[in-house]
Amino acid sequence: MKLQWTTWILVLLALGLGGFVYFSEMKPARQQEAATIKERKIFDFDKDQIQSFTIKTPEQLLKFERVQQAGIEFSKSPWQMKFPVDKPASDPSVAFLLNLLVSAKSDRILTVAADEIQQYGLDQPQAIVEIKLKNQQTHQLILGKSNFNNTFLYAQVDPPTDKPQQRQLVLLTKDLENAVKRPLPEWQSKPASQDKSQTNSKKSTPEQPKLIIPSP
Repeated sequence: MKLQWTTWILVLLALGLGGFVYFSEMKPARQQEAATIKERKIFDFDKDQIQSFTIKTPEQLLKFERVQQAGIEFSKSPWQMKFPVDKPASDPSVAFLLNLLVSAKSDRILTVAADEIQQYGLDQPQAIVEIKLKNQQTHQLILGKSNFNNTFLYAQVDPPTDKPQQRQLVLLTKDLENAVKRPLPEWQSKPASQDKSQTNSKKSTPEQPKLIIPSP
C-alpha cells in the first residue's frame, strides 16, 4: 500500500510540474506570437514614399504617377493618371486606396500548396496593385476572392518570383475591393468649372412674384 500511495504522489507531482511549465512558459509564448501576427502590417512603407502605382483588373488597366512640382514637397505633390488617359487624378479616390495599402494589417497567415491557389481566386485575381516607391523599390498586392462568410479577401503580398511549392496568403479588409474596383470617371479629377456648374444647378431659382393688374 505504501508503494501505491508513493506512486500516486509522484504522478500528481509530475502533473503539477507539467502544468506549471505550460502556463508559465508555453502559453505566454503562444499569446505573444499571436499578438505579433495580429499587429503585423502587410507593408512597411508610408504613403509619402509612393512614387507611382498601377491597378490591373479584368475590366481595365490604370496607371498613376505623383507629379512633383517646383516649390511643393514630394508628399504633397498631386497625382496624375497616366493611362488610359493623361489627366489629373481624383485626390479622394487615390488617398482612399493609398491609406488602405499602408495601414492594412493581417491577423493570420495561411500556407497553401501552389496548386491550391485557385481555390482562393488567386489564379485569376480580381485585382493586382503594383507599387513603386521613391527609392525605386517595388511591391505587389494580389487580391483574390472573399472568404466563406464574405468578410475578408484572400490576398498575396509580394509573391516570390521563383514560384515555390508553398504559398503564403493573408486575409485583408474588403474595403480594398471597393478601393480598386472603381469606374474610370471616379479616378479622374473633376474640373473646377464642372463642380461649380453642378453646385449652381442644385440651387433653386427664386420664383418671381406675379404682377396682378386690377380690372378697371
